[in-house]
Amino acid sequence: MSTSVKIAAEFGRVAVLMGGRSAERSISLNSGQEVLNSLLEGGIDAHRIDVDVNVSKHLRDGKFDRAFIILHGRGGEDGEIQGVLRSLDIPFTGSDITASVLSMNKLISKQVWIEHGLSTAKFVQVTVNSDCNAVIESVGLPLIIKPVNEGSSIGMTKVSSADELEQAIRLAIQFDAEVIAEQWIEGEEYTVSVLNNQLLPTIKLKTPNDFYDFEAKYKSNTTEYLCPCGLNEDDEAECKNLALKAFIALRMTGWGRIDFMRDTNGQFYLLEANSVPGMTAHSLVPMAAKQAGISFEQLVWQILESSMEGKANG
Repeated sequence: MSTSVKIAAEFGRVAVLMGGRSAERSISLNSGQEVLNSLLEGGIDAHRIDVDVNVSKHLRDGKFDRAFIILHGRGGEDGEIQGVLRSLDIPFTGSDITASVLSMNKLISKQVWIEHGLSTAKFVQVTVNSDCNAVIESVGLPLIIKPVNEGSSIGMTKVSSADELEQAIRLAIQFDAEVIAEQWIEGEEYTVSVLNNQLLPTIKLKTPNDFYDFEAKYKSNTTEYLCPCGLNEDDEAECKNLALKAFIALRMTGWGRIDFMRDTNGQFYLLEANSVPGMTAHSLVPMAAKQAGISFEQLVWQILESSMEGKANG
């Protein structure tokens, strides 16, 4: 038996958890299939589970030794599936319960970063009953409305006038009861991926859209991904250092991604954290890994290896 087969056998039966019920279900299914294919090609006994209300039964009946979580959004990045796996004593990839809660909720993430002295755009929580003039006075115009617990830019709207604000809030509330209005940062968007305490090369995102929205992420042919990102050595080091501090502040482990804006004065601002980023062959983490000399197959393998590390309770 070759060494690679021996190592593959050590993982045992692996449940690849994908799909789920969130607004990012279709993206999760794509990511999950890519991960599953890669694991199978690596000789790992991996099995697809489209997560539903019976997931606990599927996991028990399948006698799985560990789980690769590739669920995006609610149910996958918010601590819910992590809690289920904890209750079944099944090791899993990525962050634990507390870190998943902290990183999924944009409002809490920003509060944690502020407590740690890390820079993030000004924001205020809003509802349909919010005083639009007070919101604008607090955050300024333009601003961006964001559902607190959604990913993939779902429900987000750039607002340039008071007339647009209430409509944008109503749209966001269709996706989440918690919504924030955030200061609009004019500048360049970057992202840094973390893999088992290793910082991967920074990626610069360029889109002709107002921001890196759902269309720019998944549908547009005009989005550009620059890696190398074009920052000088000192600026990229600053960006990566901020990413690591943000990652640690949220108690994230294993792997993940931190997104930034850099304003016209060169100041970096934290946008959000992703504890289960996309994993298609065209996603940002695989792109950064490739630049670092890590193939997609190696990347998936290394993420799975993180499930073999002990996690503190919660």
